[in-house]
Amino acid sequence: MTKEEKALKEKKLKKVSKKGLRTMQKNRNRHIIREKARVVKYGTKGFGRNIWLSTAATVVMAITLIILFVTVVASVILTNTAEMMKDKIDITIYFKPNTSAEILEDLSNTIKADPNIKSVETSTSKDEYAKFLEENASSDEIINILDDDMTKMMIDKMQATMRVKVYDVDNLDSIKQIVEEDKLFRAYTDKEKLPTYDVNRAEIATITSWARIARTGGIVLAVVFLVISILIIFSTIRMAIFSRREEIYMMKLVGADKGFIRGPFLVEAEICGIIAGVVAGVISYFGFKFISPKLINYGIDVSSINNVLDSNQLIIVFLIFILAGIVIGRVSARLAVSKYLHKT
Repeated sequence: MTKEEKALKEKKLKKVSKKGLRTMQKNRNRHIIREKARVVKYGTKGFGRNIWLSTAATVVMAITLIILFVTVVASVILTNTAEMMKDKIDITIYFKPNTSAEILEDLSNTIKADPNIKSVETSTSKDEYAKFLEENASSDEIINILDDDMTKMMIDKMQATMRVKVYDVDNLDSIKQIVEEDKLFRAYTDKEKLPTYDVNRAEIATITSWARIARTGGIVLAVVFLVISILIIFSTIRMAIFSRREEIYMMKLVGADKGFIRGPFLVEAEICGIIAGVVAGVISYFGFKFISPKLINYGIDVSSINNVLDSNQLIIVFLIFILAGIVIGRVSARLAVSKYLHKT
């Protein structure tokens, strides 16, 4: 064989080899797609075949996801409510009646030196009297008895005030020290009416405690229901495996690998997870929308959750529900099938 003939033959072999490899790759890809389609088909049939067990698993999984949602929401809204109340709190310091605006300005500058001070607002006795009139403008009985003598007497009795907002309501020691030890404060502070250091702090402590309890209790409940849902799905898949043990045995005889045997059961559990995620998402959304106006009436801050549910982020919330359901279902099914395959 001449060199030219040998080179031509090698060239033809290369072309045939490349063409053959491409054909094999196409056939392999088609085989994988066909195999995945069969796995989904068998898994869907399995879900329908064990409909009552599948429904029970789906319901328990949906309850688990709802409890997780309630835990997160309760923790967020109670924490936000406590922070909102902290922002509204101000400390009122009372001064002797008719303390001048100049003295109040000096007192204000003194207390502003504390780094915990957010804002300071002062009010003279006349200012307090004007606020009193504004608050009682609709009461004709009070307005009618306020002649000049009564007005002067009330102004002489009304304390001047300083309303202080702070960054940290749990750290007031430095402010108390200024009020109790500064000479100017000691000279003009009203001894009969003490500063309102502790107003609303009990309510804030209660709400903060509720937030902690909701977070801890919700996590415990979610873990309990998570375990229950995993056990139910585990049992569902085990029963499905038991009812199809002969079918699985035949698959092994014809050379089916473990992935193909495992696949339909994973699909079955994932369908449970998807349905549970959608159901839990719908119930959680409409349940929160129903109860949120009542929470607002009690002064609970639900704005952050409402902002999420009323925006495009709602899609992300539903996807999280569905993804969580798929993960729970897949983990449970994988444990059940792996245990069976390991035994056999």
